[in-house]
Amino acid sequence: MDPGVCFSQLLLFLHLVTVNCSPGALLDVVVDRYDIPKVCPREVQTEDFIRYHFNGTFFEDGKKFDSSYDRGKALISQVGLGRLITGMDRGLQGMCVNERRRIIVPPHLAYGSIGTGGIIPPDAVLVYDVLLLDIWSTKDEVEIRTLSKPASCRRTTEASDFVRYRYNGTLLSGEPFDSSYSRNATYDTYLGQGDLIKGMDEGLLGMCVGERRVIIVPPFLAYGENGYGNFIPGSAVLVFDIHIIDFHNPEDPVEIRVTHKPQECNMTSEADDLIQYRYNCSLMDGTLLYTSDQYDSPSFTTLGANKVILGLEEGLRGMCVGERREVVVPPHFGHGENGAGGVPRSAVLLFELELVKLQKGVPEGYMFVWLEETPDPLFPAMDLNGDKQVPLEEFALFIRLQVQEGKGRLRPGIDADSIIKDMFDNQDGNKDGKIVEDELTVKEDEDTEELH
Repeated sequence: MDPGVCFSQLLLFLHLVTVNCSPGALLDVVVDRYDIPKVCPREVQTEDFIRYHFNGTFFEDGKKFDSSYDRGKALISQVGLGRLITGMDRGLQGMCVNERRRIIVPPHLAYGSIGTGGIIPPDAVLVYDVLLLDIWSTKDEVEIRTLSKPASCRRTTEASDFVRYRYNGTLLSGEPFDSSYSRNATYDTYLGQGDLIKGMDEGLLGMCVGERRVIIVPPFLAYGENGYGNFIPGSAVLVFDIHIIDFHNPEDPVEIRVTHKPQECNMTSEADDLIQYRYNCSLMDGTLLYTSDQYDSPSFTTLGANKVILGLEEGLRGMCVGERREVVVPPHFGHGENGAGGVPRSAVLLFELELVKLQKGVPEGYMFVWLEETPDPLFPAMDLNGDKQVPLEEFALFIRLQVQEGKGRLRPGIDADSIIKDMFDNQDGNKDGKIVEDELTVKEDEDTEELH
């Protein structure tokens, strides 16, 4: 500002001041709010702490006497308690984050007729060009703003839960310092165990899967006066934009919800049964990971044979043909901390299941079981033509009759001819192609459990 120009009135200032023809005639601070943000949720008040950049110049000649930019570090101070010159204490009042203002301070509200340190001469009018970066108070708490929340929320996060979430982290000025999106990964952690800054441990409580919220953390509940590395300056207010992907507790069981059950349900799935089922597997945010629809036919598995993850195994038991379920599988019953084949680490999985086909099974290690009492004596029942010997063809016919009449069951999922041939070979002790009563008696004595 040209000191030779006289102003009759200074407009757009916080304080309306009449200036005669000399800067020494200023009676109060002059504030020019030349760049005001459209949104200003909070203004500087007495006792607030602030972090700001400034250039300091002399009103008379525009010469710079100080600059936080030159030092490469914003200034941190408390307003209204005499830690700043009186003119700055007044001139910073009502300022918004990201606001730029020019503050003109007369000598009696600056360094007076004495000046200071050989830098500020006596009776100097000072001009501060200020950019406000942060505001906080020792009375501040974690601030939570809910952006969106699912209509259905059966459970919310608690201390000791393991949470997976995405976030953008910014300073109060909007400057980004970190983002999980840039890494294409979630941030995974336990709540309430000191793994997070205190403000985040508090701010993440009570959230639903799929919920979005903004968490504003004052510096004394974040990284304090020291900041963190080159990313977060000292005494910075942090703003986290959070999206909860899923969470679980290490004590969580598999959760099963029946969505449809046929009126007739005479037989349900259990260990050793061969089942055919349809499924969709998704993350809790709805991201589809894989589906049986991508194959030509529904999937097969034998329950109890450790062919699927434990949570899915549990979810498939006790189902009727035609029944549909939703099964929520926590990672300790799923793919654990390491994940697998497109499944993220520590992910909670949602299965949509439908049982298509059910074949009752036989215990592990058995090829055939009797469903009724074993014929006694057994050999005459097997010797269909009564010639005292049973070749493979006759043995196969006998076994198939037992299955057809519901008296016995072959192991499902394996070619019946192969099973019967193995059974026959086990009984044909001398390998002459036929079973006689002595051979069967010997094998029956040795392997009674296997025959039953």
